[in-house]
Amino acid sequence: MAAITAAVVAIAAVILGWVTIEIACKPCLEKGREAIDRSLDPNYDPDSLINLPAAAADASQPLLDPGSSSVPPTTKIV
Repeated sequence: MAAITAAVVAIAAVILGWVTIEIACKPCLEKGREAIDRSLDPNYDPDSLINLPAAAADASQPLLDPGSSSVPPTTKIV
C-alpha cells in the first residue's frame, strides 16, 4: 500500500510542477507555441503583407529612401 501511495504522491507532484511552470511562463510559452504553429502551417507566407504589423504593411512607403541617406553618393569613375 505504501508503494501505491508513494506513486500517487509522485504523480501529483509532477502534475503540480507542470501546472506551476505553465502558469509562471505563460507569455513565453504562448509566443513559442504560436511560432511553432505558424512554421507548421503550409498556408503561412512570412513575406506576405497581411502578416506584417500595421506600420510595416504600408506599401505606399518605400523601404529605403535614397534621398534621406546620410551616406554621400559614390564617386563616378571615368
